[in-house]
Amino acid sequence: MFQPILPLTGYVGWTFLQRTLDTQQETFAASPRIERQTDHFRERIADITTAEDLVKDRQLLQVALGAFGLDEDLDNTFFIQKILSEGTESRESLASRLSDDRYRRLSDAFGFGSSLGVRTGDPGFADRMVSQFERQQFERAVGAQDNDMRSALNLGTGLSQIVEKTRTNDGRWFAIMGDPPVRAVMEKALNLPGSLAQIDIDLQLEAFKTSAKKTFGTDQVADLQSDKTQEDLVRLFLVRSEAARVAQANGATVALALVQAIPRKPLLSPGF
Repeated sequence: MFQPILPLTGYVGWTFLQRTLDTQQETFAASPRIERQTDHFRERIADITTAEDLVKDRQLLQVALGAFGLDEDLDNTFFIQKILSEGTESRESLASRLSDDRYRRLSDAFGFGSSLGVRTGDPGFADRMVSQFERQQFERAVGAQDNDMRSALNLGTGLSQIVEKTRTNDGRWFAIMGDPPVRAVMEKALNLPGSLAQIDIDLQLEAFKTSAKKTFGTDQVADLQSDKTQEDLVRLFLVRSEAARVAQANGATVALALVQAIPRKPLLSPGF
């Protein structure tokens, strides 16, 4: 299995990864395990017409979940079958009620619970899912070495999907808040605290919009899609993440030095 090459961390490492990205992704996709999974998906997916059929085929389900970064749910077949079969047209459906937007995108993509019908046999469906799967699995492999780099790689696609699926600006911000990988980048890049998620959702919205306006001169999510702004977002995210790690490491070193510098009283024997 090809492992992504990441000789450096932080923003310097990001620039190296960007220069070699196409070659590394192609090599990764040609790995025997990835090819076996994607070949099976292309051969079988058009015959799958129900959520139950999909979750029964573990190889198909691996690709389906992997395409949306939901690999950890592979053994949660009852949960995933419910997500897929209920669809998203009802506000009461499970996918519609979850804060993580990836489940809604998964359900929409396959269409098992849609009044428009199942999409697994649509022209190009298998290729689209395979392409998403290969990209997500490469990002996952990158994340095994450097999770910040994985989040940075996901940003462009994540923002595009949000803008494409959501019409209003506030709705797009809510979608960002409901997408853990995208939120992680935006929160750090905009210098917002990790504890922000604990406050009222409308206050979170204002915090994101205010910080975006201050940092980039706009609070319109669509404007953040430009190549320059995305590169600035990634740079800020990686630089601030690196700075936080250095500060944490230095703080731990200082704390250890202080503890070691404390004079120790000699132990007295029981006779004294």
